[in-house]
Amino acid sequence: MNEELEYAEMLEIPVETITVRRKEKKKKAAGEDLGEQLVDRVNGRMEQAEQDPAYAESTPIAREVQPKKRSLSRMILIGEFVAVCALCATIFFTNIFLSDSAINTFVRGLFAGNAETVDTRTYQDFTLSPVVSEYADVDIAVSDTGVLSFTAECSVYSPCAGEVASVNGSAEEGYSVEVRHSDSFSTIVSGLDAVYCASGDAVLRNVPIGFSQGEREVRVMLYSDGTLLNCYTVDGENGLAWS
Repeated sequence: MNEELEYAEMLEIPVETITVRRKEKKKKAAGEDLGEQLVDRVNGRMEQAEQDPAYAESTPIAREVQPKKRSLSRMILIGEFVAVCALCATIFFTNIFLSDSAINTFVRGLFAGNAETVDTRTYQDFTLSPVVSEYADVDIAVSDTGVLSFTAECSVYSPCAGEVASVNGSAEEGYSVEVRHSDSFSTIVSGLDAVYCASGDAVLRNVPIGFSQGEREVRVMLYSDGTLLNCYTVDGENGLAWS
Protein backbone atom coordinates (compact mmCIF):
# COMPACT_ATOMS: atom_id res chain seq x y z
CA MET A 1 0.00 0.00 0.00
CA ASN A 2 2.86 2.37 0.70
CA GLU A 3 4.04 1.95 -2.89
CA GLU A 4 0.69 3.15 -4.24
CA LEU A 5 0.77 6.25 -2.00
CA GLU A 6 4.31 7.08 -3.00
CA TYR A 7 3.34 6.70 -6.66
CA ALA A 8 0.33 8.99 -6.14
CA GLU A 9 2.46 11.71 -4.50
CA MET A 10 4.91 11.59 -7.38
CA LEU A 11 2.05 12.21 -9.77
CA GLU A 12 0.77 14.95 -7.45
CA ILE A 13 -2.55 13.19 -6.98
CA PRO A 14 -4.30 13.91 -3.71
CA VAL A 15 -4.02 10.94 -1.47
CA GLU A 16 -7.58 11.30 -0.25
CA THR A 17 -8.95 10.52 -3.69
CA ILE A 18 -7.15 7.11 -3.99
CA THR A 19 -8.95 4.05 -2.89
CA VAL A 20 -6.80 0.98 -2.68
CA ARG A 21 -8.56 -2.33 -3.03
CA ARG A 22 -6.75 -5.58 -2.41
CA LYS A 23 -7.88 -8.48 -4.53
CA GLU A 24 -8.15 -11.55 -2.46
CA LYS A 25 -6.95 -14.74 -3.99
CA LYS A 26 -9.54 -17.49 -4.11
CA LYS A 27 -8.52 -20.61 -2.46
CA LYS A 28 -8.96 -23.59 -4.63
CA ALA A 29 -10.87 -26.39 -3.16
CA ALA A 30 -8.95 -29.48 -2.36
CA GLY A 31 -11.18 -31.49 -4.63
CA GLU A 32 -10.44 -29.21 -7.60
CA ASP A 33 -6.65 -29.56 -7.04
CA LEU A 34 -6.87 -33.36 -6.97
CA GLY A 35 -8.99 -33.46 -10.13
CA GLU A 36 -6.58 -31.19 -12.01
CA GLN A 37 -3.66 -33.31 -10.81
CA LEU A 38 -5.39 -36.47 -12.00
CA VAL A 39 -6.14 -34.95 -15.40
CA ASP A 40 -2.54 -33.74 -15.72
CA ARG A 41 -1.25 -37.17 -14.78
CA VAL A 42 -3.47 -38.94 -17.34
CA ASN A 43 -2.48 -36.44 -20.04
CA GLY A 44 1.16 -37.03 -19.20
CA ARG A 45 0.77 -40.75 -19.52
CA MET A 46 -1.00 -40.40 -22.85
CA GLU A 47 1.84 -38.23 -24.15
CA GLN A 48 4.34 -40.79 -22.86
CA ALA A 49 2.42 -43.61 -24.56
CA GLU A 50 2.69 -41.82 -27.91
CA GLN A 51 6.45 -41.47 -27.54
CA ASP A 52 7.35 -44.74 -25.78
CA PRO A 53 6.62 -48.00 -27.74
CA ALA A 54 6.43 -49.84 -24.43
CA TYR A 55 3.10 -48.14 -23.76
CA ALA A 56 1.76 -48.57 -27.25
CA GLU A 57 -1.42 -50.55 -27.70
CA SER A 58 -0.59 -54.19 -28.49
CA THR A 59 -1.90 -55.62 -31.74
CA PRO A 60 -2.97 -59.30 -31.67
CA ILE A 61 -0.71 -61.48 -33.78
CA ALA A 62 -2.56 -63.59 -36.33
CA ARG A 63 -1.23 -67.12 -36.08
CA GLU A 64 -1.60 -69.40 -39.05
CA VAL A 65 -3.21 -72.65 -38.01
CA GLN A 66 -1.52 -75.54 -39.77
CA PRO A 67 -3.22 -78.92 -40.18
CA LYS A 68 -1.86 -81.72 -38.08
CA LYS A 69 0.50 -83.97 -39.99
CA ARG A 70 0.29 -87.71 -39.64
CA SER A 71 3.31 -89.21 -38.12
CA LEU A 72 5.61 -91.28 -40.34
CA SER A 73 5.11 -94.42 -38.27
CA ARG A 74 1.35 -94.23 -38.64
CA MET A 75 1.62 -93.89 -42.40
CA ILE A 76 3.95 -96.90 -42.53
CA LEU A 77 1.48 -99.00 -40.53
CA ILE A 78 -1.36 -98.00 -42.85
CA GLY A 79 0.75 -98.93 -45.88
CA GLU A 80 1.62 -102.33 -44.42
CA PHE A 81 -2.03 -103.01 -43.62
CA VAL A 82 -3.09 -102.18 -47.17
CA ALA A 83 -0.33 -104.39 -48.60
CA VAL A 84 -1.38 -107.34 -46.40
CA CYS A 85 -5.02 -106.93 -47.43
CA ALA A 86 -4.04 -106.85 -51.11
CA LEU A 87 -1.89 -109.98 -50.72
CA CYS A 88 -4.71 -111.84 -48.93
CA ALA A 89 -7.17 -110.87 -51.65
CA THR A 90 -4.76 -112.01 -54.36
CA ILE A 91 -4.21 -115.37 -52.67
CA PHE A 92 -7.95 -115.83 -52.15
CA PHE A 93 -8.85 -115.22 -55.80
CA THR A 94 -5.94 -117.23 -57.18
CA ASN A 95 -6.92 -120.16 -54.96
CA ILE A 96 -10.35 -120.06 -56.59
CA PHE A 97 -9.42 -119.43 -60.22
CA LEU A 98 -5.70 -120.39 -60.49
CA SER A 99 -4.99 -123.14 -58.02
CA ASP A 100 -1.69 -124.02 -59.72
CA SER A 101 -0.36 -120.48 -60.03
CA ALA A 102 3.16 -119.58 -58.99
CA ILE A 103 2.03 -117.53 -55.99
CA ASN A 104 -0.06 -120.43 -54.65
CA THR A 105 2.87 -122.78 -55.02
CA PHE A 106 5.09 -120.27 -53.21
CA VAL A 107 2.59 -119.79 -50.37
CA ARG A 108 2.11 -123.53 -49.97
CA GLY A 109 5.86 -123.85 -49.68
CA LEU A 110 5.93 -121.19 -46.95
CA PHE A 111 3.22 -122.84 -44.89
CA ALA A 112 4.80 -126.25 -45.34
CA GLY A 113 7.70 -124.99 -43.21
CA ASN A 114 10.48 -127.41 -42.42
CA ALA A 115 8.17 -130.42 -42.42
CA GLU A 116 9.08 -131.21 -46.00
CA THR A 117 12.43 -132.84 -46.48
CA VAL A 118 14.51 -132.46 -49.60
CA ASP A 119 14.14 -135.45 -51.92
CA THR A 120 17.54 -135.84 -53.57
CA ARG A 121 16.75 -139.10 -55.37
CA THR A 122 17.59 -139.26 -59.07
CA TYR A 123 15.71 -141.12 -61.80
CA GLN A 124 18.14 -144.06 -61.48
CA ASP A 125 16.87 -144.67 -57.94
CA PHE A 126 13.40 -145.56 -59.27
CA THR A 127 12.12 -148.77 -60.86
CA LEU A 128 9.93 -148.15 -63.90
CA SER A 129 6.45 -149.68 -64.22
CA PRO A 130 4.19 -150.09 -67.30
CA VAL A 131 2.15 -147.01 -68.26
CA VAL A 132 -0.69 -149.25 -69.55
CA SER A 133 -2.02 -152.56 -68.30
CA GLU A 134 -0.02 -155.55 -69.32
CA TYR A 135 -3.26 -157.15 -70.51
CA ALA A 136 -4.10 -154.29 -72.87
CA ASP A 137 -3.39 -154.69 -76.57
CA VAL A 138 -1.42 -151.49 -77.07
CA ASP A 139 1.45 -150.76 -79.39
CA ILE A 140 3.88 -148.43 -77.61
CA ALA A 141 6.56 -146.55 -79.51
CA VAL A 142 9.58 -144.66 -78.13
CA SER A 143 11.19 -141.93 -80.20
CA ASP A 144 14.90 -141.22 -80.34
CA THR A 145 14.36 -138.23 -78.07
CA GLY A 146 12.66 -140.39 -75.45
CA VAL A 147 8.95 -139.60 -76.04
CA LEU A 148 6.74 -142.65 -75.38
CA SER A 149 3.47 -142.60 -77.39
CA PHE A 150 0.47 -144.79 -78.17
CA THR A 151 -3.14 -144.54 -79.36
CA ALA A 152 -5.54 -146.96 -77.67
CA GLU A 153 -8.56 -147.19 -75.41
CA CYS A 154 -7.10 -147.95 -72.02
CA SER A 155 -6.29 -146.73 -68.55
CA VAL A 156 -3.03 -144.86 -68.18
CA TYR A 157 -0.62 -145.18 -65.23
CA SER A 158 2.36 -143.27 -63.97
CA PRO A 159 5.70 -145.04 -64.50
CA CYS A 160 6.71 -144.30 -60.89
CA ALA A 161 5.04 -143.35 -57.64
CA GLY A 162 4.94 -139.69 -56.76
CA GLU A 163 2.67 -136.68 -56.30
CA VAL A 164 0.54 -134.80 -58.83
CA ALA A 165 2.19 -131.43 -59.43
CA SER A 166 -0.38 -130.04 -61.89
CA VAL A 167 -3.36 -130.89 -64.08
CA ASN A 168 -3.95 -128.80 -67.20
CA GLY A 169 -6.02 -128.88 -70.39
CA SER A 170 -9.67 -129.65 -71.12
CA ALA A 171 -11.91 -132.45 -72.35
CA GLU A 172 -11.92 -130.98 -75.88
CA GLU A 173 -8.13 -130.57 -76.13
CA GLY A 174 -7.11 -133.40 -73.83
CA TYR A 175 -5.71 -133.30 -70.31
CA SER A 176 -2.07 -133.18 -69.24
CA VAL A 177 -0.85 -134.45 -65.87
CA GLU A 178 2.56 -133.78 -64.32
CA VAL A 179 3.74 -136.23 -61.64
CA ARG A 180 6.71 -135.28 -59.46
CA HIS A 181 8.67 -138.29 -58.24
CA SER A 182 11.51 -136.37 -56.55
CA ASP A 183 12.99 -132.89 -56.63
CA SER A 184 14.78 -133.69 -59.89
CA PHE A 185 12.72 -136.49 -61.49
CA SER A 186 9.20 -136.03 -62.97
CA THR A 187 6.82 -137.39 -65.62
CA ILE A 188 4.34 -135.62 -67.91
CA VAL A 189 1.44 -137.57 -69.46
CA SER A 190 -0.61 -135.72 -72.12
CA GLY A 191 -3.56 -136.55 -74.40
CA LEU A 192 -5.86 -138.01 -71.71
CA ASP A 193 -9.64 -137.84 -72.14
CA ALA A 194 -10.29 -138.13 -68.41
CA VAL A 195 -8.21 -137.54 -65.28
CA TYR A 196 -8.69 -139.35 -61.97
CA CYS A 197 -6.50 -137.15 -59.81
CA ALA A 198 -5.97 -133.53 -58.80
CA SER A 199 -3.00 -131.37 -57.88
CA GLY A 200 -1.42 -132.55 -54.63
CA ASP A 201 -2.78 -136.12 -54.80
CA ALA A 202 -0.47 -139.04 -54.16
CA VAL A 203 0.20 -141.28 -57.17
CA LEU A 204 0.73 -145.05 -56.97
CA ARG A 205 2.11 -147.26 -59.71
CA ASN A 206 -0.89 -149.66 -59.72
CA VAL A 207 -3.59 -146.89 -59.68
CA PRO A 208 -4.42 -145.21 -63.01
CA ILE A 209 -4.14 -141.45 -63.28
CA GLY A 210 -6.40 -141.14 -66.35
CA PHE A 211 -8.16 -142.75 -69.26
CA SER A 212 -7.79 -142.61 -73.05
CA GLN A 213 -10.68 -143.32 -75.43
CA GLY A 214 -8.23 -144.16 -78.23
CA GLU A 215 -9.15 -141.14 -80.38
CA ARG A 216 -6.02 -139.08 -79.74
CA GLU A 217 -2.36 -139.86 -79.15
CA VAL A 218 -1.19 -140.23 -75.56
CA ARG A 219 2.37 -139.13 -74.87
CA VAL A 220 4.54 -139.95 -71.86
CA MET A 221 7.76 -137.99 -71.20
CA LEU A 222 10.25 -138.47 -68.37
CA TYR A 223 12.39 -135.52 -67.22
CA SER A 224 15.48 -135.16 -65.05
CA ASP A 225 16.15 -131.57 -63.94
CA GLY A 226 14.07 -130.38 -66.89
CA THR A 227 15.93 -132.52 -69.45
CA LEU A 228 13.97 -135.10 -71.45
CA LEU A 229 15.25 -138.63 -70.77
CA ASN A 230 15.75 -141.16 -73.55
CA CYS A 231 17.56 -143.83 -71.58
CA TYR A 232 14.74 -146.40 -71.22
CA THR A 233 13.24 -149.15 -73.35
CA VAL A 234 9.89 -150.95 -73.72
CA ASP A 235 9.68 -154.79 -73.56
CA GLY A 236 7.07 -157.06 -75.12
CA GLU A 237 4.65 -156.77 -72.15
CA ASN A 238 4.54 -152.98 -72.24
CA GLY A 239 6.98 -152.81 -69.40
CA LEU A 240 9.62 -150.08 -69.09
CA ALA A 241 13.22 -150.47 -68.03
CA TRP A 242 16.29 -148.25 -67.86
CA SER A 243 18.68 -148.96 -70.67
